[in-house]
Amino acid sequence: MRAYWYDNLPGDQRDPHDSGRDVDPQYLKKLGILAFNYPNVEDVNAVAKERQYKNRDEVVISPEAMGPIYEEKVKTFFSEHLHEDEEIRYILDGAGYFDVRGKDDDWVRIKLDKHDLMIMPAGIYHRFTTDNSNYTKAMRLFKEDPKWTPLNRGRETDQNPYRQEYLNHRESLSAA
Repeated sequence: MRAYWYDNLPGDQRDPHDSGRDVDPQYLKKLGILAFNYPNVEDVNAVAKERQYKNRDEVVISPEAMGPIYEEKVKTFFSEHLHEDEEIRYILDGAGYFDVRGKDDDWVRIKLDKHDLMIMPAGIYHRFTTDNSNYTKAMRLFKEDPKWTPLNRGRETDQNPYRQEYLNHRESLSAA
């Protein structure tokens, strides 16, 4: 896993958009992001047990797996949104980018490769895209049945109780 500031330059969302300025792992923790590299799925199982994830599935995001809807879906994943559930992803193969909003509302790009596991808190604004390989195979873990409803950013979403709880939690992490 590697995190850096997104360059905000025009171009395909799947390009690296690497500003050349890395983000310190401690900054990610202050955003509530947890990141690990687990070559062994038993480690993922231990995290799932510890965090009480009861369900999981696997998803393949690629033109071959998704057919003609691939480009449309990748654009949809790249729309800024939040979830009311913690989001945990373990990359089984391939790679992808998660962009998360930093404290000053700028984008942090997080490149996840095979065996990387990332946990994002409920209420954080984010987006996802594959990299230029157009292939990500990921395990998604859920505390209950998957509710994976994206809430696109807007005035109403800014007032969402999960968003407000996240902002309060982020402030407490920054103060610590």
